[in-house]
Amino acid sequence: MNPETIFYIIIAIIVIDFIIDKILDTLNAKHFDDPVPQELSDVYDKEENEKSQCYKKERYRFGIITSTFSVLLTLGFILFDGFAWVDDIARNFTDNAILVALIFFGIIMIGSDILTTPFSWYSTFVIEEKYGFNKTTKKTFFLDKIKGLLMMAILGGGILALIVWFYQFAGNDFWWYAWILVAVFSIFLNMFYAKLIVPIFNKQSPLEEGSLRTKIETYAESVGFTLDNIFIIDGSKRSTKANAYFSGFGKEKRITLFDTLVKDLEEEEIVAVLAHEVGHYKKNHIIVNLGASILTTGFTLWLLSLFVGSPALSQALGVDEPSFHIGLIAFGILYSPISEVTGLLMNYLSRKFEYQADDYAKQTYGAGPLISSLKKLTKNTLSNLTPHKAYVFMHYSHPTLLQRFRNLKRGL
Repeated sequence: MNPETIFYIIIAIIVIDFIIDKILDTLNAKHFDDPVPQELSDVYDKEENEKSQCYKKERYRFGIITSTFSVLLTLGFILFDGFAWVDDIARNFTDNAILVALIFFGIIMIGSDILTTPFSWYSTFVIEEKYGFNKTTKKTFFLDKIKGLLMMAILGGGILALIVWFYQFAGNDFWWYAWILVAVFSIFLNMFYAKLIVPIFNKQSPLEEGSLRTKIETYAESVGFTLDNIFIIDGSKRSTKANAYFSGFGKEKRITLFDTLVKDLEEEEIVAVLAHEVGHYKKNHIIVNLGASILTTGFTLWLLSLFVGSPALSQALGVDEPSFHIGLIAFGILYSPISEVTGLLMNYLSRKFEYQADDYAKQTYGAGPLISSLKKLTKNTLSNLTPHKAYVFMHYSHPTLLQRFRNLKRGL
């Protein structure tokens, strides 16, 4: 395939993806004012429902602006040979392929961050602030930016450097080495994320002795679940929104509860949320998701190995000299339709797993506390109670509140 054809395919993919995304957003927005299902009539009172509608509409309008800016920036960068320009800058510093790739992506990453920071700032300090969610200080905002960039440079840069090195000595067989590297890193990160990454951004402390810890330990013992690591994280440092998550496996497994979750929910509701998380572990969802992610990565890297060295890929982006990093950019865009399909499959699997974890919590602790906790968490985030089915299918990794409610009520 010649470079010109690839160029037009790249442009078409970007434009079509944007159009489909905006159609879905518009369909979803048209359902914002739908009547609330009877089963969820107790989630919002009249004033809260109006506030939820305003929040959703404001985020929808802001999303149109940010996504339009992003796609126009990407198209402009391609049409005016932006990648060739950045590639020239990188090559002015060195001829080493690894360093050229690192400088190239470093410039792209920093430039992108600078251009998108005003949008992130507005989202945090205007929209989230307006609706009472934001707790982030300006100092924390910029420290998070700096820490994120440093982590990307160290971890992302290190992995990229190794992959380019693999490509230099192994040629098209580099994908085997890259796959092993990414798989090992994924497993390591899954096990030690809470110990190594979270403390960079948040403070964690063991859940203190008391009635909540006693109830959690009693439940864990009743289902044969060894749980020594229960932590509270200072989520309120950035937002009033609550969460809880399970990480690691084996001796490194731990439950992390946001302090906002502990504040917003009753103790029985917190145990029900934890029972849901234990359900994920008992059903081996973490292992399955990790395995699926590793397999998908292997497939992607194998496909990349077939095309990344093609001069036509680099030339399609205006770069005459073939290089791994330019080929990687072009392949990433061309691969996006496949990525959409794998994303749909992963979302479907995730929604299925959420039902299974809910069922586990219902069977081992009870449906009532989990239902009330889900309703409270929805209320406290002003979430959408009437999303469009197509939007849910394409974007939701969790079933809707109504779907989870009906599933939990089934058989009672």
